[in-house]
Amino acid sequence: MESSASCPAAAPLVKKQFHVLVGVTGSVAALKLPLLVSRLLDIPGMWKCRSDPVLHIDLRRWADLMLVAPLDANTLGKVASGICDNLLTCVIRAWDCRKPLLFCPAMNTVMWEHPITAQQLGQLKAFGYVEIPCVAKQLVCGDQGLGAMAEVGTIVDKVKEVLFQHGGSQQS
Repeated sequence: MESSASCPAAAPLVKKQFHVLVGVTGSVAALKLPLLVSRLLDIPGMWKCRSDPVLHIDLRRWADLMLVAPLDANTLGKVASGICDNLLTCVIRAWDCRKPLLFCPAMNTVMWEHPITAQQLGQLKAFGYVEIPCVAKQLVCGDQGLGAMAEVGTIVDKVKEVLFQHGGSQQS
């Protein structure tokens, strides 16, 4: 973590800076990512400086909390099965389960309703990960029903709740 002196964007009144690692999958809900990141940066104490690229272990050490938003059906299946074939799934596999990992499922309604989805969600919850439930609405594909990623405000509120509940304590 950079000190406040070398990070002019740091809020001077916040004693602890928080690091949130946001994972993004190939869901159409990723269109909300700029708004989500923008709103997350409004949280007091949120880390706002850029660092050199790091490996998956460094990322898990760096972050106080991991947020996967959206978590598409493909990545849900990979994580539930322990597959780690890209940076995101490697970070999740290396994640320190003493720190919070939140995920926001997002997929087509029929995919959401498939029996394997409930099994895979149950597996992630068994790992101690926290689901921010999807919502029902008309999806980009035109289908109506559950499967849309939770609203940005809901996600940000949950991140704030968990960060301040855990105090942002860093564990390695």
